Amino acid sequence: MIETSRMIPFARPSIDQDDREAVIGVLRGHILTHGPQCKSFEEEFGAFMGEGAHCVSVSSCMAALHLVYFFLRLEPGDEVIVPAQTHTATAHAVELTGARPVFVDCELQSGNIDVSKIEAAITPRTRALSLVHFVGIPCDMDAVMSIAEHHNLKVVEDCALAVGARYKGKHVGLHGDFGCFSFYPVKHITTAEGGMLVSRHQDAALAIAKLRAFGVDRSHSERDVPGMYDVVALGLNYRMSELQAALGRAQLKKADEMLRERAANFERLKSHLLTIDDVSILDGNEDSLNSHYCLSVLFRGRLSAHRNAILERLKEAGVGTSIYYPQPVPRLSYYRNKYGYDDAQFPNATLISDSSIALPIGPHVDASDMDYVADKLKNIIKGIH
Repeated sequence: MIETSRMIPFARPSIDQDDREAVIGVLRGHILTHGPQCKSFEEEFGAFMGEGAHCVSVSSCMAALHLVYFFLRLEPGDEVIVPAQTHTATAHAVELTGARPVFVDCELQSGNIDVSKIEAAITPRTRALSLVHFVGIPCDMDAVMSIAEHHNLKVVEDCALAVGARYKGKHVGLHGDFGCFSFYPVKHITTAEGGMLVSRHQDAALAIAKLRAFGVDRSHSERDVPGMYDVVALGLNYRMSELQAALGRAQLKKADEMLRERAANFERLKSHLLTIDDVSILDGNEDSLNSHYCLSVLFRGRLSAHRNAILERLKEAGVGTSIYYPQPVPRLSYYRNKYGYDDAQFPNATLISDSSIALPIGPHVDASDMDYVADKLKNIIKGIH
């Protein structure tokens, strides 16, 4: 057993007294939904992202993704290009419409979709191109948009781990047609559970805002006669509550500071680990600004087969870890059973799932924690023969 001198969780919600007071403030009032907090959160998140961001608060990132495809009227027979290396929600949102996700392998520098393989996956049935900014590392959006424009495809950016990430200075989610963000408890900011749909197309954002609330034509504040409204479209119930929005607004005030802390932790840990043979670190390039959700380490060569043993030894040392993601989506039982699976199609996604670990760099850790994590990992690797 490794002697444990501290406990470092992989992630932890960063909640302070200002956050608690924001939520309590809503509870002191009488409006828990359909109120001003959501509207203000949408405006403030749009300002955080930058010019042209039209925001719609929703109950989760997957709700945002599903709403996009619902709005685009996807149906059986349609196809959407989806990264093989992502959270299952990216594919589920397509699958729920009856359309088919068509999986494309990733590349190993960043874990993002391999842009060079996208065109081969496009057919006359392809309606949209979905991509994920993997662990907050921006995709090559110039290349993606060039392909999309050539084939007249909508581009959906899954930004679940990418608050604060930018490509060539512009926040991710504003390059394609739609961006979908997550505010799960341990994300860059949290609303406890919730998400945001962002579009540079104002008309689409307005239409989706109605679809998230049953297709009703007027919100409470817009009704001349209380209780009077019409339903102009088939809709869903994917609203965010006032409690969630109040928490999100309080969190957003600290977002820049928390992003700086994440970046500093990432760079410190990365500097330690770059000296280890058979270890590579997933990251972007000079065109991209990583959101630094975690530091993902890919083991190569002799270390590749020892990933699970390394995870266990880190756990014994008090270091929390995770895996992004434990399976390529097409290898998950649901998709494997429905569409079949061939390992040879997704060698890079398979390698990342089977031979990588994610290390903690959130604002709950500091420089000394990064030194500790690096020291423990180096010693563990030295003991592997």
